[in-house]
Amino acid sequence: MPQSLILASNNVGKLKEFGALLARLDYQLHTQGEFGVPEAEEPFATFVENAIAKARHASRLTGLPALADDSGVCVNALGGAPGVYSARYAGEPKSDQRNNEKLLADLAPHVDKSAYYYCVLVFVRHADDPQPVIADGRWNGEMIAAARGEGGFGYDPHFWIPSLQKTAAELSAEEKNRLSHRGQALRALIEKLG
Repeated sequence: MPQSLILASNNVGKLKEFGALLARLDYQLHTQGEFGVPEAEEPFATFVENAIAKARHASRLTGLPALADDSGVCVNALGGAPGVYSARYAGEPKSDQRNNEKLLADLAPHVDKSAYYYCVLVFVRHADDPQPVIADGRWNGEMIAAARGEGGFGYDPHFWIPSLQKTAAELSAEEKNRLSHRGQALRALIEKLG
């Protein structure tokens, strides 16, 4: 019987991606919202610290193992912004449209449009796990002004992959899972978990 694993997120897009990638492990993935767990504070300036905080929070409130990610898009011309602030780049409430509009406006005066998605995953067996399993992934691309594609979420319609001549939003779920920062990080995590 599969063991329950809490995804320390209520993001439906992430649940779909993780669910597909975790199908081979003997875990049944649940969002923290299914257990009434509120979102954790993310006060840190690094992806890894935020991911650890989120995993411990979800595990503490459910008594179950938890998986958390902290990820975002990092734009080189903006010194790595929005980075850990990607989900709330345009402020509250969270809005993909407003985040994209702000990012594109901030990037407009710059010639360098290179960017990368970055993801850190943290798996904890219990809330006080002294050895959380940590993996990361990076996906290089560039930001484009005109949105393309209907898939994905967040900055995907503006994240251009030059080698494919497509945005992340134009990829199939299988292609995105194979190439993305989150897919890379999850495969590395699965390998570490053995």
